[in-house]
Amino acid sequence: MKLLAENIDETNINQTIADLIAKHDPSLMLVGVDYYNNDTHIKDRQIWYYEDGQKKIDTEATNHRVSHNWHKLLVDQKVAYLLGRPPVISAEDEQFAEQLNALLDETWDDRLQELAKNASNKGTEWLMPYIDAGGNFRYIIIPAEQCIPVYETDYEEELVAMLRYYPAVVGGKTKTRAEWWTAEGVSTYIEAEGGTYKLESEDGHFLMNGVPMGWGQVPFVEFANNVDRFADLKYYKEQIDVYDIIVSDLANDLTDVQKLLFVLKGYGGQSLAEFLQNLRYYRAIQVDPEAGAGVETLSADPPITAIDSALDRLEENIFLFGQGVNVKTDKFGAAPSGIALKFLYSLLDLKSDIMARRFSVAIKKFCWFAAKYLEIKGAGTFDPHGVKITYNKSLLINDLELSQIAASSMGIISQETIVAHHPWVDDAQAEMTRLQAEQESKIDLSRYLQEGDEQESEGEQPEAGV
Repeated sequence: MKLLAENIDETNINQTIADLIAKHDPSLMLVGVDYYNNDTHIKDRQIWYYEDGQKKIDTEATNHRVSHNWHKLLVDQKVAYLLGRPPVISAEDEQFAEQLNALLDETWDDRLQELAKNASNKGTEWLMPYIDAGGNFRYIIIPAEQCIPVYETDYEEELVAMLRYYPAVVGGKTKTRAEWWTAEGVSTYIEAEGGTYKLESEDGHFLMNGVPMGWGQVPFVEFANNVDRFADLKYYKEQIDVYDIIVSDLANDLTDVQKLLFVLKGYGGQSLAEFLQNLRYYRAIQVDPEAGAGVETLSADPPITAIDSALDRLEENIFLFGQGVNVKTDKFGAAPSGIALKFLYSLLDLKSDIMARRFSVAIKKFCWFAAKYLEIKGAGTFDPHGVKITYNKSLLINDLELSQIAASSMGIISQETIVAHHPWVDDAQAEMTRLQAEQESKIDLSRYLQEGDEQESEGEQPEAGV
């Protein structure tokens, strides 16, 4: 449920901050992070037994905790598919596109992949633009678990405030520091006695020529995983947990199979302890055959066929509900191609399109801050609404096929669109500039060749007649 501005009491902001932090529970976000790091639910499993009606932990029982990092596989697959090749950011205003790509330095593509990974794990993540002390445009990822956004209405997701809180060491003690960000500036509070917060400082968003200034908007941009802000793990966590349990139980059974159960018949020894001692040290025991004594062993073999069938079904469901590509599939042969390959990637493509839609909105909002920075610096006034984001998905497809499609599209769609979708092009603007320079060079070369032919013709003299 979204926190709306109408529910915020700004006349008593100190208490409001304390109440919001006390109610905020980011634990669900961090489950996805744990599973991405292979810290699944099986890691905490205990083996229990009952003694005199009391439930106790069996510390002696075999307890393998075998986790399987399906979640990381699916998340990395989606991130690499959508953002493995850097998306192309272009604009109708070529000057703005040039300035924009200069501001988004070499770290931008890495930050975008990190945002996608974190949003997949948590459901959402935040990017904060800022201007550093040197007057340079910068941006930093703010963890979603530290953020409590405040919106104008439930339908129009206009951000009117952001409460960010995190642990900080103050006076040798770890306390919670809270930042209340608005469109004009930021107020910083520090945790005080009794769970209250006291004002620590009030500042603008940045300094420009020594003067505190504000962006005019709350400088936080949300990169959501989907419209509901659900993490990917929500859709297949139970399947992963059951898979881990089955494999761990199988590992326990296989370990315990080596511990044979001995059946003693008419054993003449004094006690079971004596039997185990003779077996351990002498690898033999004495029995009285006349008394019908003997030793037998019992063992149980796990139902491997049923277990394999269950694991195969779970694996199939993990990829189905996780909307991923199972690299072990044999449905399309060793080297699927064409329509079969597109069908294989259909669910991954669907999931990636949902993220791409949310990320495109976020990137355009982020470009507003870039345009505002350029305006502040006096580099020009630009409209960020003309920004276009083109994703170069890492679909395993024949580059020759895409190149042929691009060639056959000449004259049907714009050359810039063709260049942006060409498999060999990473920067459409730079490629268009190179094409233009190359075209001009060809014109100059043809003129040079034409002039050379004319000079050669003029220099020829007819042979003298006799």
